[in-house]
Amino acid sequence: MSGVKRIDPRRPYRITPLGLRRIVLGEIEPGDVVSRDARPVEASAVKPLRTDVAASGWHMAVAHSYCGRLDDHAREAIAAAAILARRETGVIAVILGPFHEDAAALGADRIVVFNDLDAARFQPQREEALLSALIDDYAPEHVFMPDNALGDGDLGRRLIAKLGCSAATHVSEIDARHVGLGWSGGASLAHAPLPRVVLLQQGVVDSNLPFVGIGEHIAGREAIEAVEVCRDLGLEPTESASIALEEADFIVSAGNGVSNVATLEDLAASLGAAVGASRVAVDDGKFPRSKQIGASGKTVSATTYFAVGISGAVQHLQGIKACRHVIAINRDPGAPIVKRADLTVIGDAEDLMRALIARIAQARDQSEASESER
Repeated sequence: MSGVKRIDPRRPYRITPLGLRRIVLGEIEPGDVVSRDARPVEASAVKPLRTDVAASGWHMAVAHSYCGRLDDHAREAIAAAAILARRETGVIAVILGPFHEDAAALGADRIVVFNDLDAARFQPQREEALLSALIDDYAPEHVFMPDNALGDGDLGRRLIAKLGCSAATHVSEIDARHVGLGWSGGASLAHAPLPRVVLLQQGVVDSNLPFVGIGEHIAGREAIEAVEVCRDLGLEPTESASIALEEADFIVSAGNGVSNVATLEDLAASLGAAVGASRVAVDDGKFPRSKQIGASGKTVSATTYFAVGISGAVQHLQGIKACRHVIAINRDPGAPIVKRADLTVIGDAEDLMRALIARIAQARDQSEASESER
């Protein structure tokens, strides 16, 4: 059995004029390797504060984070809370999971972060208890949450049932007084007064705000003991061969530059990755057609794509365009894959793979790797 991971659908992303663009997690520090095509980003104009008066009431937005960041759907929930807030109404954002972004830029005046409640762990009773306690403390006029099938929607519905208050789900239109949602199979739009709890569909609100919030971080409540109705047993290990490449979160892929398939498979096993291949490697009979990645094969969207000995023909690049991080090993510094990769190591594929396998084993023996990576 292996620890091959599937894609987490909560990964943050942005929609740009060039299409869907996954966010590169983490900030660039001095000494980090960046793409040679990277361009400096122009400093944005300083935005005014949404309000400069003390809050006499509150709007609350709640969402799970992923690896310290929020996806666009979560950002829209906070933006809705800020846009609909009056001058004397503050906006408090409750983030379930680690958070490493600028809360003020999202429109939040206060932010409460619960680092141990990220979406990777199923703790519905604790989440509900902590959120209910915060609602008792702040008595928000309205609570905004993303309506999705990945944790926020479930928590929102639990909250609605617990509070017994007015609520609307699948909201596709909203203003200061009303909400609108699809009716009669989406053929028409039904309207209702703005309820206390609002679960928003994605794309309803523009999260690029013309103002900023105060962004004050405040301490969350102490851990609340909740009655445990269910227990998260985690994910069962899965054979890497049984995971479709479209679902794999980490892929080690071979090209014509890989002469020893066994070494590449050992590297993939060491990294807990699925195995893919270019069309050339498949045509040579090194891999089955089910492993082919590219325009004539499978399109993948892994968090990390490790291209070993792949030149990077346009058809192959088409198949990996949605991958977040691309690492390449190649002999040719002018290969197209080098331009696409976030990090490229120039050298012999066999030698570098063996060296990497040995280094991974050494790290585990010396307890450098975390328990989850073992």
